[in-house]
Amino acid sequence: MNARRTTLDRVEAGGGLLVLAPLRIEARAVRRGLAPGGQVVPTGMGPGHSRAAVAGRLPGEAVAVSGFCGALDPTIEQGELVVATEVRSPAGVIPCPAAGVLAGALRRRRLRVRMGPIVSANGIVRGPERRRLHAEGAVAVDMESAWLAAAASDRPLAIVRAVVDTPKRELARPLALVNGAGRAYWALRQAAPILSEWAAAVRPRTIILAGPRASCAGVERAIEIVERALERFGAPVYVRRQIVHNAHVVADLERRGAVFVKEVDEVPDRATIVFSAHGVAPAVRDAAGARGLNVIDATCPLVGKVHAEARRFAAAGYTIALVGHDGHDEIEGTVGEAPERIRVVKDGDEVAELGVEEGERVAYLTQTTLATDDTDVVVDALRERFPTLVGPRSSDICYATQNRQDAVKAFASDCDLVLVVGSRNSSNSHRLVEVAERQGTEAHLIEDETAIELDWLARAGAVGLTGGASAPEALVQRVLAAVTAMGHAAVGERRVATETQQFKLPPEISRGRR
Repeated sequence: MNARRTTLDRVEAGGGLLVLAPLRIEARAVRRGLAPGGQVVPTGMGPGHSRAAVAGRLPGEAVAVSGFCGALDPTIEQGELVVATEVRSPAGVIPCPAAGVLAGALRRRRLRVRMGPIVSANGIVRGPERRRLHAEGAVAVDMESAWLAAAASDRPLAIVRAVVDTPKRELARPLALVNGAGRAYWALRQAAPILSEWAAAVRPRTIILAGPRASCAGVERAIEIVERALERFGAPVYVRRQIVHNAHVVADLERRGAVFVKEVDEVPDRATIVFSAHGVAPAVRDAAGARGLNVIDATCPLVGKVHAEARRFAAAGYTIALVGHDGHDEIEGTVGEAPERIRVVKDGDEVAELGVEEGERVAYLTQTTLATDDTDVVVDALRERFPTLVGPRSSDICYATQNRQDAVKAFASDCDLVLVVGSRNSSNSHRLVEVAERQGTEAHLIEDETAIELDWLARAGAVGLTGGASAPEALVQRVLAAVTAMGHAAVGERRVATETQQFKLPPEISRGRR
């Protein structure tokens, strides 16, 4: 033990990354891949050695625990890396909020990575105990991480272990570990450079939250409609297209019994179907009626307003220039209201090419999720070409889309980086990125914290954070927790509006048939 303490004493104060590895073979694997400046210390195997090794304050700006582990999840294979979202022991639970950032970086290097809770046990776990721990949600087990994690104290912490044994190939005794550790050794070595990058991204920073941000009233209403339909009618409940454009929301509802389909002909006769928040064309409603489907309409009322305007202008004989992105679900539904009358235009160039006969009356409508600045340019081009152009009685761009854009405008120029939480198919989320970029600020659309790249954070002393109108606030909070865990962070909010809008649920929820 004295030799080990001497080694720890030689770790240079403030020397960046400190990696604690129980066995010398684990320490050697990490050391061979670590960037200059990082320190690797073998601490000894088991709880006793671990407690002794971290008895005092250890130097370093960031602490990582790395070594071998045993898989609890039977689908995890030898050589896979496990990044702990938390570490459990009889003494309690230590969270690792930045796990997703590190796991994402490892995956982008094509390493096999699982995230989840790791359990630290007093000895080797076998058979029934392994199954019990897995049933409680843990994915891997070791004998040190919980005690070594105490060394981090208030510093950023990462726990990365490589699987050396699995439920199908259990260790017979501790020393047998060395004989089967080839794949795990290689995985630790490959992970080490990313640990260095993770530590290099650790720094103090300011985080500015947008207000408002994340899911709007229309999105929350649509999600609640599916949830209530599942409660009332039971699974499966079919949903035409994604209920809202967010992969996490869709995956959660799928786990609860929702089945997402592209068209109504994929739904069994007389089943329950929910139309997404983006709206549908009349032909889709007719097809559902012909199949005897129990239809529940989750169309956002603000999208419904655009549909009503399309019907009104078409009935009055106008050719309608619909400003938006061809192929988007919302555009498809609106065009379906009067396909012979509506022309989709996305920019000024398409306005110039718009096929309209001399003397035709022209009106315009817009997709609800566009950026106001972009839309104004297109509408101005339409007015220049068609001086008698008419439009909706009030703006089609939804209040939530506008508020989120205004919030980004309010802080983007004060930031080095803006992160927008949202899915790739979310139009309003893309517009938030563009708004930030127009302020001269680097901005990225991220599905969740696993999409954050370490070099973005390494360069950013001030980070702006928002979520698209289809992204749950819980996802924004996950990203906030991850970035906050990457160094001391001062968190504030820049609020430009307070939203109180609520929409009623459709009557089909209360009177639907079984």
